[in-house]
Amino acid sequence: MDEYYLPISALQHYAYCPRQCALIHIEQAWSENYWTAQGRLLHERVDSGEPETRGAVRNERGVEVISHELRLIGKLDLLEINNTGDSKKYKPVEYKRGKPKKEEWDRIQLCGQILCLEEMLNTEIIEAALWYWEVRQRETIFIDDNLRKQTLKIIKESHHLMASGITPKACYQRALCEVCSLLDICGVKDFKKDRSREFVEEIFIT
Repeated sequence: MDEYYLPISALQHYAYCPRQCALIHIEQAWSENYWTAQGRLLHERVDSGEPETRGAVRNERGVEVISHELRLIGKLDLLEINNTGDSKKYKPVEYKRGKPKKEEWDRIQLCGQILCLEEMLNTEIIEAALWYWEVRQRETIFIDDNLRKQTLKIIKESHHLMASGITPKACYQRALCEVCSLLDICGVKDFKKDRSREFVEEIFIT
């Protein structure tokens, strides 16, 4: 593969914060905190599970997927394969450490997985799921046109970011920044307190 293939996880990072995405996938920066450590252990446990069949449903774990058209690559936590009826039905399940969110970050990542799977299997998937560890709850996600359009937009913008090789400037948003594992590496609070512009203006005005 001569062209760069974007990790599907980058879609969630970009949707959350383009600067975070660049720090992780361009600058290769990473800092683990309590929450990311829990998430990593959760995914390791899920991926290490053995395939199993329950009735007509086959569960495959750690399934690798790729889209050559969208230049995406990644791994599914769980793929449920339902053999009931004339054709197989596929349902990806993504495991998350936290709880359901009103924002689209997790759903965009899940839709990226589905776009890869649809290309590989030449099928259409209209339903998937997110499983949240904190509340022990599965959320059914319907893959509608709006979610697909949002995901394709994020894929395009993420590729442009990676091609540019430029990390976006820091922009402090309390709700996002204070829970980000890259808070200290990002230095967004330092940018927030930067008064250099005011200093320069005072020199030339006075």
